[in-house]
Parts: sequence; C-alpha cells; structure tokens
Amino acid sequence: MRDRWPEVPLGEFAEVVGGGTPSTKDDSFWGGEIAWITPKDLAQHHGRFIERGERSLTRSGLASSSAKLLPERTVVVSSRAPIGYVALSGRPLATNQGCRSLIFSDDEPEFFYYVLKTSEAKLEALASGTTFREITGTAMKRVLVPRPPLREQRAIAAVLGALDDKIEQNRRTALVLERLAWAIFRAWFVDFEPVRAKAEGRTSFPSTPKGVFDALPACFVDAELGPGPVPKGWESKALASTATFLNGLALQKYPPRGDGSDLRVIKIAQLRKGVADGADWANADVPERYVIDDGDLLFSWSGTLDARLWFGGKGALNQHLFKVTSTRYSPWFCLLWIRHNLPGFRAIAASKATTMGHIKRVHLQEARVVVPTADVLRAADRDIGALYDVYAELMVESRRLASIRDLLLPHLLSGEIRVASIEGRDEP
Repeated sequence: MRDRWPEVPLGEFAEVVGGGTPSTKDDSFWGGEIAWITPKDLAQHHGRFIERGERSLTRSGLASSSAKLLPERTVVVSSRAPIGYVALSGRPLATNQGCRSLIFSDDEPEFFYYVLKTSEAKLEALASGTTFREITGTAMKRVLVPRPPLREQRAIAAVLGALDDKIEQNRRTALVLERLAWAIFRAWFVDFEPVRAKAEGRTSFPSTPKGVFDALPACFVDAELGPGPVPKGWESKALASTATFLNGLALQKYPPRGDGSDLRVIKIAQLRKGVADGADWANADVPERYVIDDGDLLFSWSGTLDARLWFGGKGALNQHLFKVTSTRYSPWFCLLWIRHNLPGFRAIAASKATTMGHIKRVHLQEARVVVPTADVLRAADRDIGALYDVYAELMVESRRLASIRDLLLPHLLSGEIRVASIEGRDEP
C-alpha cells in the first residue's frame, strides 16, 4: 500500500472567511447584483459550482454587513443548520454567517472541494454550541486535510471533475427533456392546441403526427366533471381515478439489521435531491409494495409538495410520500397531471393552520385530469414517453457515474491510489 498524503490543518495554507447579513429592514440592501449564499442554498444546490442563491445583495448591503465579496473558485462550506454542504463559487459572491469560506492562493480549490465533501463527519465533530451547533472559524482552521503536491491536486481534481462534468451534463439534458415533455403535454392535454387548430380549419399542427391530427375531433363539449369544455370524445376524470396512491410507512418499525440487505429510507429530503445519500436505513422485511426502485413515481403530499420519477436506486417508502402506480396510464401521464395540479395542492397545504401543510385524499378526488382517446394517448406515449425513456437512461447513468466517483474519492484523496496508476503511467 502506498503512503498516504500527510494531513495539514486548513488554517496553515487557506484563508478562512466568515459571512454576514445586512439589515432585512432596509430594502436598499437587497435585490442587487451580488449573489448571497446561505446553508439552505447549499443544501438545495446540485453540481460543484454555485453562482446564485435565493437572495442577492446590493453594494451598499455588502458594505453594511460583515459579509465579504469572495473570489471565484472559493470553497464555500455550510457551518450550521445544516453542517457540511460544500460548493465552489462560480463567480464572485458573498455568504451569510452560516457559511465558512476557504480561499486558496497556492493550492487547487477544486481538490479541497472534494476533500471537504467527504469530511462531513469530521466537520460535525468540530461543531459546538447549545442553541444550535456551529463550526467556528477557529475550528475550521483546525480541520486536518491531505495536502499532496499541487500537480497531484490538479490531476485528482481533473479525474473527479470529469465524472462530475458528465453527471452535470446529464442533469442539464434531462432538465431540457422534461421541459420539452411538459410543453407538449400542456399543448395537447391542457390547452388543446391541436384540437383548436383543427376547429379553426387548419390541416396540421406542429408536434402532432399527421395521422393523429386527422383523428382528432374538431369541436368541444362540456365535461361532465369539469373543469370546462373538452375535445369531443375525451373524458374529464378525477386524478384519484387514474392511479393508486400508496402512502408510505413509519419505517422506524423496521430497524436496520446491518446484514447487507437493509434498504435506504426514502423521505421528502431524498425525493427533493433525487439521491438516497444520507438516508436512514430500514430492514428488508418492509412489505414489497412499499419498496421503490428506479422509474417509480413518488409524490410528497406533506411539507414540500412535489412529484418526481425516482432514479436513486432501491429503497423503502417513508410516510408522507405516495408511490403512484397505474395499470391504465403511463408514469409520465400521471406525473404531469400531478404537476399540473401541484399549484392548487400547494395552496391547500399552505392554508393549513399546522406547522406542516398537507393535502388529503379528498383533494386527489377533487383534482381533475383530461384523458384523450386511445389513439391520441398512444401517440403521446410514442412522443412524450420517448423523451422520458432517454431521461431515465441519463438519470441511471448519472447514478452509476456518481458511484464510481464515490468509490474513487477516498482512495485518491488519501494517496492510496495515484492518478498516474489510473492513466497507466505507473507500475501496478
């Protein structure tokens, strides 16, 4: 086994910078050109480089607070609520006091981004405080990290960065495919644009195959259940009638055994991020219908209401999530109708006088979907379904690439494996 890289306190070679918050009572401090990053922004962020948060500062807002303008490629770490989320600044920006930022002058920032991404337990151990746990600037300076020669730092960052670049490219492509699918869905099933075009006497419509367009009705009728006129021959139905909405379990009843068969517990946090990282475990006695896998449609009906196809691997369905299945309609059809109704669901949840807003099954019954004739649905399956087929391939590939990256990470960062060995420039 090779010797590991020596570990050095961060404070010996990196500048540790805190953040700040201007007065929220002065509107002139907010909404400017300077991105302002908080731990919440870091927790919700995908990818290595972050360029914006929910809020931004003006120059006067920056000057009025202890926040500093950080240069591009600064390593930003959430130091409280929650601890251990990491990103690289993709542009000059500032942070609030819940972040500690690291500026490197003689080292490769991207290498230390990866080091700190794998140091969550080490960071947590350094946190202190009674009201809330926090990593102070002094504690951050004491964090021990490997510090190989600069050439090795850059080589390691290049290998890991190439994998993350592909994952990010897949994510952006998948997002474009989802937007395209949504646009076609709205045109066909919400705004009825092809049917309206035919009713106006047109003989074709973009995105609608000629055979399908010819089979479309040229008029509308009042829907029995609402929400208004629908193309003749199409049906308005309750969302609840299109699929089975299986609520998850309180999985603490299935404590993990650590025997290699345990399942990740998929909660709302995992659904939002699309990965099972950091999830709790449950044993494999969870009933089969509560086991989820790639391609399953999940819908969080409480707290943060959202609906997504899951591609984070096998897991167990936690309470506050529906697993949505249908024997009649494709997952994309159910997904997009849930998303169409999400604004209404979120308004209902927000009106609840509880700390955690939610919807009830009666709201699934009240929500409406429009179901076309079988030939139109088959055509949509060919077009929209094909987009989601590619989407699924990209998401599964990204998870596999992430697994390879995570397998390499500790060995490269410690020095057990050298980049020269991977590239074939070194003896086994």
